[in-house]
Amino acid sequence: MEPLPELYSIFQGEVAAVTDYGAFIKIPGCRKQGLVHRTHMSSCRVDKPAEMVDVGDRVWVKLIGKEMKDGKLKLSLSMKVVHQGTGKDLDPNNVSLDQDERKKRTFRDYTSQKITLEAVLNTVCKKCGCKGHFAKECFMQPGGTKYSLIPEEEEEEEEVAAARHEGDKKISQGQESSKKRKKEKKKKRKKHKAKQSSESDSDSSASDSDGAQPPSKRPKHSGKPGKAAKKKKHKKHGK
Repeated sequence: MEPLPELYSIFQGEVAAVTDYGAFIKIPGCRKQGLVHRTHMSSCRVDKPAEMVDVGDRVWVKLIGKEMKDGKLKLSLSMKVVHQGTGKDLDPNNVSLDQDERKKRTFRDYTSQKITLEAVLNTVCKKCGCKGHFAKECFMQPGGTKYSLIPEEEEEEEEVAAARHEGDKKISQGQESSKKRKKEKKKKRKKHKAKQSSESDSDSSASDSDGAQPPSKRPKHSGKPGKAAKKKKHKKHGK
C-alpha cells in the first residue's frame, strides 16, 4: 500500500489532466491522483476549468474526501479553501466544506421518478373492457354513470372578464350619479344666488321710493296769514 496523505491535510501537487468537470492532481509520494471538481476550484463560479489551471501547473490543494467506488479509491481535493500563494488553510474548521455537504444532501433530483396512476378497483369492465370500474358504472351503458366535462381555462377567463366588466359598469354608474348630483347642486346654488340678487334689487327700489315723497303730498305754503296772526291784530286794535 502506498502512503496516502491524511484527511484534511494540505499539500502541493501537479496538474496531470484537465477536463470539463475539473482537474486531476498528482499526489506527491504515490501514484494516486485526486480530482478537484470545478465547484472546489474557486469561491466564484467556474464554467471552464481550463481557464483556471493548465497541465503541469503546481497548485495547493486540501484532501477533503476518500471514497471507494467499484473497488477503487477516489480522492476529492479542494483548491478554494487553500491560499494558492502561501498554502495557508483558509478553512481550518472545515465550516465551508460542511455547508457544501449540507447543500448536496438537501438537494434531491426527482426528475427520474415517474408518477404512476393506478386504478381504484382492480376490476375490468365487461362493457368497454377498461379497468377500474364495473359494467353498471360504465358511461357507455345507457343507464350508466354520466360524467361532466371540466370547464376550460378560457371559460373561467371569460367569467372573470364578465365579472370585471360588471364591476366597471357599477363604478361608471356611480361616477355618473355623482356627476349628476354635482350638477344639481351647482344649479341649486345658481338659483339661490339669482333669488338673493333679485331680493336685494327689490329692497333697494323700495328704499328709494320711501325716501322720495310725491309732490302731491307735500304741504303747500299759502300767503294768507294764519289764525294766530289774526288774533294778535285784534288785540292790538282793542288797546
